[in-house]
Amino acid sequence: MKNKFVKILIVTFMIFSLTGCTKYLKDDNKKVVKNELTGQNLASNILCQPEAKETIETYEKYEYNLSELPKCTKLSLNNTKYDGIWTTIFVKPLAILIIKLGQLVKNYGLSVIIITILIRLILYPITKKTAMQSENMKKAQPELERLEKKYTNKTSQEEMMRKSQEMLMIYKKYDINPMTGCIFSLIQIPLFFAFFEAMNRLPAIFEENFLGLQLGTSPMIGMQNGKFYYIILIILVSLATYFSFKLNSSASMAPEAEKQMKMMSNFSIIFIGIASITMSAGIELYWIANSTFTIIQNLLVKRGKEKCAKN
Repeated sequence: MKNKFVKILIVTFMIFSLTGCTKYLKDDNKKVVKNELTGQNLASNILCQPEAKETIETYEKYEYNLSELPKCTKLSLNNTKYDGIWTTIFVKPLAILIIKLGQLVKNYGLSVIIITILIRLILYPITKKTAMQSENMKKAQPELERLEKKYTNKTSQEEMMRKSQEMLMIYKKYDINPMTGCIFSLIQIPLFFAFFEAMNRLPAIFEENFLGLQLGTSPMIGMQNGKFYYIILIILVSLATYFSFKLNSSASMAPEAEKQMKMMSNFSIIFIGIASITMSAGIELYWIANSTFTIIQNLLVKRGKEKCAKN
């Protein structure tokens, strides 16, 4: 039943994500056009009008009719055309929220950080449970290992059923619900892609600066232009990912399982670190803020568990 539920959610997400994704502006040779201001690939289905002269000239060069779009400061659900379920439900509301808060705090980069934190605070009841599940799993690990040894080389259906029942009893004893982590993951994935889409399709975002960083510029483009301080983004993304993974790792695992988990974590950290070289600064701000929230949350949950254990 659980597997069926997960499959339904995955299929639903795929249907949503395939309707209204970013499309890119292409030249006569079918090559993606880059923004001369930021070096990023320019979206052809932007949500509002750019303001930078260089960006406007690039779009007009390829006969893009900007007059049909609202100004970013006037962006609302009422003045944009329908662009698929995914964009209507996730991307546009998030883009509007970023714009409105950005106008309030006078910076769209700061707006991205604040909205990321606000969303995580709203999701805190779920994410806290996920963090607690990880701590509970560490406590249950010795019993789960003994259970594995008990049923080593026992493969009959009756024995597997008994093993499953005993495992469920251990989960119940330590208040573990395996589905909790899946639910959080299924929320996190569309959120990340919604931020990715919104920032790719909002000229107000990729034309904005935050602490000397152009939000539409990737560290690679920044360093190619002699701005080597963009490397700080790669370092922060890698560190935030490393510590968020480390705090989520389970202790007292079987040596083989621990080795595999460590390899997977190291691969993920390296992969994300390499990917951050080409990600826009705006997306990396979201990633750093989101991962930092996860780190702080897990530390608080860990300390809370330790205090309860002492009492």
